Amino acid sequence: MELTCLHNKFNLSALPYLSLPSSKNPNPRFFSRKRNNLCLASTSDTLVTGSGKEVSSKKDADFGDLKSWMHKNGLPPCKVVLKERPSYDEKHRPIHYVAACEDLRAGDVAFSVPNSLVVTLERVLGNETVAELLTTNKLSELACLALYLMYEKKQGKKSFWYPYIRELDRQRGRGQLAVESPLLWSDDELAYLTGSPTKAEILERAEGIKREYNELDTVWFMAGSLFQQYPYDIPTEAFPFEIFKQAFVAVQSCVVHLQKVPLARRFALVPLGPPLLAYRSNCKAMLSAVADAVELVVDRPYKAGEPIVVWCGPQPNSKLLINYGFVDDDNSYDRLVVEAALNTEDPQYQDKRLVVQRNGKLSVQAFPVYAGKEKEAVSDMLPYLRLGYVSDPSEMQSVLSSQGPVCPVSSCMERAVLDQLADYFKRRLAGYPTTLNEDESLLSDPNLNPKKRVATQLVRLEKKILHACVQATTDLIDQLPDYTVSPCPAPYAPLLK
Repeated sequence: MELTCLHNKFNLSALPYLSLPSSKNPNPRFFSRKRNNLCLASTSDTLVTGSGKEVSSKKDADFGDLKSWMHKNGLPPCKVVLKERPSYDEKHRPIHYVAACEDLRAGDVAFSVPNSLVVTLERVLGNETVAELLTTNKLSELACLALYLMYEKKQGKKSFWYPYIRELDRQRGRGQLAVESPLLWSDDELAYLTGSPTKAEILERAEGIKREYNELDTVWFMAGSLFQQYPYDIPTEAFPFEIFKQAFVAVQSCVVHLQKVPLARRFALVPLGPPLLAYRSNCKAMLSAVADAVELVVDRPYKAGEPIVVWCGPQPNSKLLINYGFVDDDNSYDRLVVEAALNTEDPQYQDKRLVVQRNGKLSVQAFPVYAGKEKEAVSDMLPYLRLGYVSDPSEMQSVLSSQGPVCPVSSCMERAVLDQLADYFKRRLAGYPTTLNEDESLLSDPNLNPKKRVATQLVRLEKKILHACVQATTDLIDQLPDYTVSPCPAPYAPLLK
């Protein structure tokens, strides 16, 4: 379910409405690009964004709330209710969340949403073959779903999905902790993550979204039957990149990854699902496809009024922040990665490469370091690093003829390996502009900016893992004989990054 929980921030209300004049031309692709420039307009029934408070038209009351709309369109009786909590930003309306409307026991079905109220690629494109073609080429399911919602947004109240889109407007893709994904943060806000590898992940993900945007017109031309109903220009002319980016991140924040379904149905947007449901790392409840519906079976008892939580998959905190805008202090899946690589300039590189492959490793190997299991991670890295320190050809032949990750080294060479590893962890810690104690002090401030708070939570947990790695390495050094001295650095020591 790791790709399920893709969290964040598309304010659908930011989408411009296009009021195009009628045309005798039956093909919307031939509408003049100039007309878009003349007809971009905001209508009174959109949410107002910007410096003022959000407001909604009284006409929206005619549609009722999301749950009422769903009941009118096939949602059977369920055991949940929509409630609201205030946003951290007074400019934004309170956000809704799904809560139990009666006491629940583990194993109860909280709700069952019929497939007619679920948005999937199969439903959007109508032809599963086309759907598979699109999603195995240069476009992801998320990009196609985002494009569909953007065009539906332009339909306004004429869209069947208007009540659902209106709810996404209200949520602003914030999830239940009300913090936007860093994919939509400013450069100054991204600076909160200085020193963290997550910052590079965010920038890489943003580049990926840009590449998807450049391929959007592929959907337009390949799925022409779908877009005939929309009298607008091709995607890259109808929507600026920033609008698409917001839409993509919003879909990422609330899409559900269904298991044991055809490819074109695996990513689904489920009303009453995220972001109305809160994610929890230690929860095992998840939305599941059953017969003609998507249902949620709770994994724990709830009292009436308590918010319902679901599992977000085995994701580290870096992914939780990027996808959903939150960090979980009790996340047993949290991890950092240490990348080790054999030195390609080593005359014995090919022999060493053969040894690591024989033991299930690569010449460039990523070692996950899980929170609470740092000692085990360090022990797992040592055979790989020791191999890099072997320089004598006869010793290398002995390693080649042995079975398993056996690489005998002297205590002095072991000290060199451990020193390299300890120095690496200390360098990573030095890359952060704040210390662990300073992070603790920042988090004790109740008025800390929410984005800075969640970023500080992340780097604090990363530093805890690194400090534990330093300690585990130091403990191993202390177990060496007192006379052990690290020799000069090996000329072909493995590279760590």
